Amino acid sequence: MTSAILFGSISTVVDTSELQRQAFNRAFAEHGLDWEWDRDEYLSMLQSNGGADRVADYAKQRGEQVDAAAVHATKSTIFQKSLAEGPTEPRPGVLDVVRGAKESGLKLGLVTTTSRDNVRALLDALEPDIRSADFDVVEDTSRVQNVKPDPEAYRTALRELGLEPGDAVAIEDNVGGVQAAKEAGITTVAFPNANTSGHDFGAADTRVDALDLATLRALA
Repeated sequence: MTSAILFGSISTVVDTSELQRQAFNRAFAEHGLDWEWDRDEYLSMLQSNGGADRVADYAKQRGEQVDAAAVHATKSTIFQKSLAEGPTEPRPGVLDVVRGAKESGLKLGLVTTTSRDNVRALLDALEPDIRSADFDVVEDTSRVQNVKPDPEAYRTALRELGLEPGDAVAIEDNVGGVQAAKEAGITTVAFPNANTSGHDFGAADTRVDALDLATLRALA
């Protein structure tokens, strides 16, 4: 029986993928770059996890020298401001799962490898419907050495919760996240966002378009 539900990214809670793409493009303009990632191009990039590495890889492909960390920092600031300006709506079933889990005594985790500031911006935007206090554990890049698809974030979360892999169910919206959860030995639900819905989630244990607490509890 499931003892914990672990949301694997901020986009499993709110579909932020398009906000992220738009923030990248605005950051490129601010740094004087003539780049613009259209939706199709960005979809292909989401096959792997991103961050500053995504910017650096793109610059390398184009034979350009770019301060990828600075561009990504600007993108993060723009993204966080966009979240604060809202409106921000939880994805289908998320609110019911969070409330139901707390009422049922289940542990909740947010197990990401995005920045602490991005996590804080998301949770601030969701107040009062979903609060940071609703989560028993929150992982971000400040708490792990290795980002997904490495399983470190999940293993750290399980250790902090005092649980075994078989006690938890992970919810992931991207292929790298599914790989991380499965390598940690956790039953994994693919919950694709609008930009990852066409990706191959065959490694997940199941795939859903909306979350349901009874279904999640029956999986582990």
